[in-house]
Amino acid sequence: MPAIEEEKLFHEVRSPSSSDTESDSSSIWNEVEARFGGIRWAATTKAYSNLILRRTAVFLLPSFTHHRFVPARDRRGSSISNGGGSVKTLSPTAYLDGMRGLAAFFVFFCHYFYTAFFIAEGYNWLPPPPPDSNTPPPTTSKWTSLWRLPFVRLLYSGPSMVCVFFVISGYALSLRPLQLARKRNSEAFARTTSSLVFRRFFRLYLPPLISTLGVALLLNVGAYEGTREFTTDRTFIRNVIEHHPVRLETLSAQLTHWAREMWAFVHIWSWANHAGSTQYDVHLWTIPLEFRCSMVLFLILVGTARLRENVRLVMVGLLAWFVLRNDRWEMLLFLAGMAIAELDLRRNAHEGHGTSAGLASSQPTLQLPLDEKTDPSPSSSRQRSMSDSFWTVVSVFALYLLSCPDAGPWNVPGWRYLGSLIPTWFTEKYRFWQVMGACLFVFCAARSRGWQHFFELPVIQYLGHLSYAIYLMHGPVTHVVGFPVQRWAWGITGTEDPAYKSGVALAALINIPLVIWAADIFWRAVDMPTVRFAKWLESKLSA
Repeated sequence: MPAIEEEKLFHEVRSPSSSDTESDSSSIWNEVEARFGGIRWAATTKAYSNLILRRTAVFLLPSFTHHRFVPARDRRGSSISNGGGSVKTLSPTAYLDGMRGLAAFFVFFCHYFYTAFFIAEGYNWLPPPPPDSNTPPPTTSKWTSLWRLPFVRLLYSGPSMVCVFFVISGYALSLRPLQLARKRNSEAFARTTSSLVFRRFFRLYLPPLISTLGVALLLNVGAYEGTREFTTDRTFIRNVIEHHPVRLETLSAQLTHWAREMWAFVHIWSWANHAGSTQYDVHLWTIPLEFRCSMVLFLILVGTARLRENVRLVMVGLLAWFVLRNDRWEMLLFLAGMAIAELDLRRNAHEGHGTSAGLASSQPTLQLPLDEKTDPSPSSSRQRSMSDSFWTVVSVFALYLLSCPDAGPWNVPGWRYLGSLIPTWFTEKYRFWQVMGACLFVFCAARSRGWQHFFELPVIQYLGHLSYAIYLMHGPVTHVVGFPVQRWAWGITGTEDPAYKSGVALAALINIPLVIWAADIFWRAVDMPTVRFAKWLESKLSA
C-alpha cells in the first residue's frame, strides 16, 4: 500500500470531522485493523518463528561450535562450548572427568565392535580342551591380531573401563565429605552428605528414565523395526547379538511395559550381578550397581567421619578386604576411590587450585598443589620429577593389569602366572586383575603430572562432560542409526574377509560422530537440566 494512502487513512482516524458519527469511526478503525493488523501479526509471527528455528538449529549443532553462533553471555555448557578465547577454571580433579570420559568412549567401542568381532580373547589365546576328552589341547592360536595385545585392547575393553568408572565414583563422592570430616566441621559434613544422598537418585536415574522413554517412543513409531532382522543375521553379526527391544501393538501397551521395566530398573534391593538391567537398553546394568554402592559408601562415610584419619584408613582397608572376600568387586572399587581421596587430602593435593585454562588453547594448565606453585629449589624439583616418573612407570603396570583378557586369562601368554593367582572364590575371574589395575591406575594418575596433563586436554575434557550421555546414548543410536549404516557399508565393501573389516571401519567413520553428536544434545537437553533440577528440588524442600 502506498505510504501517502497509509498516512491519509491514519489521519482520518486521528482527526475525524464533527459530522462523523461514532459508527463511522468504528467502521474506519475496523478497516485499519483489517488492512494492517494481519500484516503486523504475520510479521511478528514470522520473526518469532525464525528465532525459534535459528535457536533450534544452533542447539542441534555440537556444543563446541556454539561460540560461532551464540553470545558468550547466553551460553551454558562446557569449557569446549565456550570456545572463542573465553576462560574457564579447571578443578583439581578435572583429570578424573577426562579419565571418565575416555572410559565411557571405550565402553562405546566395546559395544560397537563386539557384535562384529570376538574381543574377549587375548593375544595368542588357546582354548581349553573339552572336558572328559582325550583330545590334546591345541598348540597354535588363531587369535594373533595385534589389536589383542595388552594396552592396545584397552581401546575396547568395556569391563576394565567399568572398573575405572567405579573407582572414580568412589573418589568423587568421598572427596568433599572427607575434606569436611578432616576439618571436624560436623554441621557442613552433615549438610553435604545429606545433599549427596538426596540428589544421588535423581543424578543416576532421571537421565536413563528419559533415554529409555525415548526408546519406547521410537519403538512405537517403528524406528527399531528396520534393523530387527539385521541384528540376528549371522552374515553381519558374527559375535554378540544385541538385545533388540520388543515392540508392542499400542502406545499405551508400550508405555505400560516401559513403566514396569523402570520399576524393576530402580529396584535396588537385589545385589545379584546385572540385577536391575532393562531390556530397553541392556547396557545400563551398571546404574543400579552405582546407586547401591553409593548408598553404602555414604553410610561408611558417616560411620567413619569422627574417626582419626589413620584409623579411618585402616577401617576402610578392612572393609575393602571384607567386601573383596565376599566377591563384591564393585563395592571394593568404591572403597578404593574413597581411600585414594583420603590419601590425596593427606598430601594436600587439592590446595590452592583455581588456575584458569585458556580454552582456545590446546594446553590447559595443570592444577598443582599450592606448595608446588612456589619457586622450588633444584633438589625439590628433582624429587618431584623422580616421583612423577616413578608413578608413571607404575601406571604402565596398572594398565597391563587393566588389559587382562575377558576370556580365560590363564590360557594367554603373559597371563598364565597372574591367572593362577586369581582366588578360587572370586566368581568373575577376569575381573580380578582388572579391579586391581583400575585401583592402581587411578592411584598413580593422582600422582603423575603427565597423566593429569593428558586427561586435561580439551578434547578429553569434552568427552568427560559427555561421559554419562555417551553411556546412555550409544545403545539407542547404534540400534536406530548405527546398524543401518553398517548394512550400507557392508553393501559397499562386501562381507568376505578382509572386506568385512573394511565395512566395519567405514561404518565407524559415520557412527562414532553420530553417537558423539547425540550425546552432546542429550547432555545439554537432559543431563545438565536434571542436575539443576535435583539442586532446585533440594533447595525447595530443605528446611
